[in-house]
Amino acid sequence: MLAVLSPGQGSQKPGFLTPWLDLTGTEARLREWSALAGVDLVHLGTAADADEIMDTARTQPLLVAAALLAAEHLPLDSVGLTAGHSVGELGAAALAGVLTPEAAITFASARGREMAAACALEPTGMAAMLGGDPDEVLSAIAAHGLHPANRNGAGQTVAAGSLDGLDKLVAEPPARTRVIRLKVAGAFHTPYMAPAASALTAVAAQITPADPVRTLLSNLDGTAVDNGQELVQRLVRQVTAPVRWDLCMRTLADLGVTGVIELPPAGTLAGLVKRELKGEGAPEIVTLNTPDDLPAARDLIARIGGRS
Repeated sequence: MLAVLSPGQGSQKPGFLTPWLDLTGTEARLREWSALAGVDLVHLGTAADADEIMDTARTQPLLVAAALLAAEHLPLDSVGLTAGHSVGELGAAALAGVLTPEAAITFASARGREMAAACALEPTGMAAMLGGDPDEVLSAIAAHGLHPANRNGAGQTVAAGSLDGLDKLVAEPPARTRVIRLKVAGAFHTPYMAPAASALTAVAAQITPADPVRTLLSNLDGTAVDNGQELVQRLVRQVTAPVRWDLCMRTLADLGVTGVIELPPAGTLAGLVKRELKGEGAPEIVTLNTPDDLPAARDLIARIGGRS
């Protein structure tokens, strides 16, 4: 089986969409989606600097648009599974047929705005914890009144919460653990995002989803969701719940995934998969960052996708 993965916030890089605008129709598509998102996706993907595309309200629709743009150039009929990390799950939901591209962009825009607004209510932040004993890492997070916002597998957990709690965690890390403060607006995927979840409930009520046409994994628990309405409800809950990418990768292994394509801006999820699913049976991975990578992605689909 072949999986197509859609990355989340933090994977963006200045100018990463520039080479894609050389493809016919790409700029026009971005202009259409910009009108839905209320931000200039062409500018953000080509000319904006790192600080500008770090803005949650801008980044989230940009990442979903990037994934969908690249996927339009792939023969997805032979792809058996899609999954996305955090906001990337909106891109995955569109590729699975649950959401239209327009609905995914609209939801991502609202999600970004509402999460940014929630971040402004109280000073909070996030820190990546690398290495260490998993149980000790979770215990340390709880001891400082923080939340495990992302459990990414491959020895990586992201803590989130009050700035004071993060300061103490950095000063007193668990044994054999490195703690790195992240440049983010606030504590995503924690109860601090409750106001955003409430607002997104109204947005979700305006969406008429379809059931997925291929396996679609949920960040909440790594399981495959076969009901479109349930998936939309999970997308709302996901804003305040931890991202369980570790469980998504476990499902990739359980389902026997032998090929992975990460959509742009690619690299983060591919790296996690490479470190977690290694040894005999490790999946072949293609990172799709520019149109020059399309032949390799199409070749992988031709060789593996048809065996789903």
